[in-house]
Amino acid sequence: MSDSQEYRFQVNLSGMIDILSNHLYSSPRVFLRELLQNATDAITARMDLDPSHRGEVSVELASHGADATLLMQDNGIGLTEEDVHEFLAMIGHSSKRNGTELLGETSFIGRFGIGLLSCFMVSDEIVMLTQSASGGPSIEWRGKPDGTYTIRKLETSLTPGTKVYLRCKPETDFYFEAETVELDLLHYGALLPYPIRLSAGGREQRINPEVPDWIVRPDLAHGSPDEVLRFGEKMLGERFRDFIPLRTSTGRTGGIAYVLPHAVNLNANRSHKVYLKRMLISEQADNILPEWAFFVKCLIWTDELQPTASREHFYENEQLERVRGELGEAIRDALIRMSEQDQARLRRIVELHALSMKNLAVEDDAFYRMIHRWLPFESTYGHKTLGELIDEEQTLYYTATLDHYRQLRHVASAQSMLVVNGGYIYEAELLESLTRILPGIDVRRLLPEDVSLAFTDLNPEERSATLQAARTADLALQRFRCRILLKRFKPEELPALFTLPEEAATLRSIERASEESPQAFASILGSLGGSLQGEASSYSILYLNLNNPVVERLFTGRSTSRLNTLVEMLYANALMMGHYPMSRSELALMNKGILSLIDWSMESEKGE
Repeated sequence: MSDSQEYRFQVNLSGMIDILSNHLYSSPRVFLRELLQNATDAITARMDLDPSHRGEVSVELASHGADATLLMQDNGIGLTEEDVHEFLAMIGHSSKRNGTELLGETSFIGRFGIGLLSCFMVSDEIVMLTQSASGGPSIEWRGKPDGTYTIRKLETSLTPGTKVYLRCKPETDFYFEAETVELDLLHYGALLPYPIRLSAGGREQRINPEVPDWIVRPDLAHGSPDEVLRFGEKMLGERFRDFIPLRTSTGRTGGIAYVLPHAVNLNANRSHKVYLKRMLISEQADNILPEWAFFVKCLIWTDELQPTASREHFYENEQLERVRGELGEAIRDALIRMSEQDQARLRRIVELHALSMKNLAVEDDAFYRMIHRWLPFESTYGHKTLGELIDEEQTLYYTATLDHYRQLRHVASAQSMLVVNGGYIYEAELLESLTRILPGIDVRRLLPEDVSLAFTDLNPEERSATLQAARTADLALQRFRCRILLKRFKPEELPALFTLPEEAATLRSIERASEESPQAFASILGSLGGSLQGEASSYSILYLNLNNPVVERLFTGRSTSRLNTLVEMLYANALMMGHYPMSRSELALMNKGILSLIDWSMESEKGE
């Protein structure tokens, strides 16, 4: 056995450990991921030399509590003494020597030189035994957090590969418990193509399952839908009902986009799981998909993206931008295929996430253009998708508020007008901007007064017969700044329609606010309202439907002293039918009218 020699790391290791613990890594448990990554890179490098080689990783736990130890062993390429100096003492040293990758394209040790050093977060000493597959002596390496390490050549030769021994340091025994190690090995290594075996408490088990074919070829996923959905539930913790396979043009990035089974906030944090060379890099990757793909939760595997130093995110570069674009295209193409082959499936997805999709469509014309045909809307033709409404090839009227839609839907429907309810959040904005993505389409905002254009005027005989009663009714509503107009329109079941031009709506709002405000503020509002009261456009209009039998009898039948009260009741009823907020005087009017109707009914019974 040769004499051991002592060397010093070319870095302030105590400062490095502080950086690893408090700034670079999200948790000390990532030491296990780094050990797995080192083993995986070593196995991959050996397979580059010998494609028939079958790699495996084994983990063994001994003792427990403060005396717990962990051994991780791989049968990879191993390290020579020169490799150990180069990769474990030179932080940030390149993994290339003479233009050749020594430990694989995405080797963490090769790129940053701190993978193994992360073990100092849970152990005060790292012992590594390694034997290079290229020959040479077996090496023992011992590293300490004071910045020193020793190397000695062993007299006996080990089998090619590497063993790493760790003993837990105070207050880190949790990370050496069998249950914790088992969960973490599965968490990080579930997709690794090599078996990971754990021995603890006299029991040995394989941690990661056999990798299914659709992991390598996502296009095969539709052949095993139940298996894919179960796998998604196991890995992502949710029960999914649908999924979309993902693959880039190079085939070097793929995955499964699981459609979320519940509506989500557009601004919610993304939680995609991304694997680099089958090793989990991030479970909170927020830049791997386009922003519009908020309705899916993904498992993604890649071997072409560059991880950051913490190995928990990817660098934002041209390569990531290309991959993100191609994954987005895969989802987009799947949606288009659904629209052609399985519209019911697409409708379920869109309806579930309609609100967030509309939110994004307002801000993103490209997304709106892609998804517009399947966005659901309420209309006088029923609940339909925007594409179905466009296919009607009619003028597409829309209301800006829910109240306007409620006021007009019965009349518009009876006139066969296609009116879309734009009163819900984002919908009026989408309808207003529809011409931007579909030039030439006829879309118009519908105001309450516009509906009257479809009303039928009375003929001269009817105007003459109803003139006196109409004047009396008009005077009855003057104090409410409301005009009476007699028309004929559909549906005949609707006796009256209350409409409110824009200036009248402003005045009405001011008057209601004045009623509910302190005296000083009410006087200011009163001044504002006074400036509008002289305008003819500040009057609301109550259209009375002469097609309605009650209205026809009231205005063409025998005159009655009760006309004013009955017209006031029609006015109050129209306000309620239109969902208009009522002022105190209007509420008092309705109350008075109801009491009058009750009184008349009782008088009628006495006379019988």
